[in-house]
Amino acid sequence: MVIRKKAIIALSGGMDSAVAAIFLKKQGFVLKGVFLKLFDNSYFKESEKKAREIANILDIPFFVLDSRKEFEEKVIKKFLNECRKGKTPNPCVTCNKEIKFKLLQKRMKADYLVTGHYVKLSKNCILKAKDKNKDQSYFLWSLNQKQLKNVIFPLGDYSKKEVKKIAEKYGVLKIVKKESQEICFAGDINHFLMEKIGSKPGKIVDKTGKIIARHEGLHFYTIGQRKGIKLSSGPYYVLSKDLKKNLLIVGKNQKDLFQKETIIENVNWISSKKPKLPVEVIVKVRYGQKSFPATIHYLQKKYKLVFKNSQRAITPGQSAVLYKGNKLLGGGIISLT
Repeated sequence: MVIRKKAIIALSGGMDSAVAAIFLKKQGFVLKGVFLKLFDNSYFKESEKKAREIANILDIPFFVLDSRKEFEEKVIKKFLNECRKGKTPNPCVTCNKEIKFKLLQKRMKADYLVTGHYVKLSKNCILKAKDKNKDQSYFLWSLNQKQLKNVIFPLGDYSKKEVKKIAEKYGVLKIVKKESQEICFAGDINHFLMEKIGSKPGKIVDKTGKIIARHEGLHFYTIGQRKGIKLSSGPYYVLSKDLKKNLLIVGKNQKDLFQKETIIENVNWISSKKPKLPVEVIVKVRYGQKSFPATIHYLQKKYKLVFKNSQRAITPGQSAVLYKGNKLLGGGIISLT
């Protein structure tokens, strides 16, 4: 008697998770499609509808896991708290850790969890995907060995173009939703922040302290930002924030945005073992930006990253993700200090 392995596939309503499901079904897995209901807006309503249609085409059972309460507590509240502190957080990292790879594994019983992330997995080590333009290892640095033990990432050896062809072949391309929006629960981010945090007016000053104008709240701005400052005789760039004095510091010279080092905290090592430091690594500080070489040092519960070359707009709250070649070592959160 052949015992078929059971797996749950996190169906988002998009093309990638649909093709991941196709791969596992072809391999003989007993699949269940699960949609994570995280928030009440049109984006999630459309996504659930598409996920259900995909499950129907693939002829697999479909379940909706209502995770709105957990998402509110673990992701949205943390996001807003970090914004209040003047940081620019990345909620996708928190969602992967707390919801997709923790809550989902806990609530849905199966041998394996399958997702449509573009990454590879080898001996519980996360590796960059074949398609470097789609690689999503950046968002998975906070995972641990327990969470990776029974995970399958089927798309790591495929390009987006190849995945699209497979989706078309199986009839799911015509119904999948559009690519995910940047922050799934926010829509217009400034409108969302105004609704949840409100305005906290203060002064906009240059590096010398000269008052130029006024702002509506530091949480509406991020380091390196140019658009939306609404100052004449620009362009101006956001250089930093002074939370105690509620000052937004701006300047015209982009050279003022470059720095040679930064502190990161809440560091996680995928292998659960801290490497012998200092060690040379490759760092990525924003998804979609190029990675660069640096050396990481240990500084009493925090870590210092020293860059080989000065880097632009290192932003508190964002993730600094660490690699050795194609291997994801882990990462941390860029600190205010």
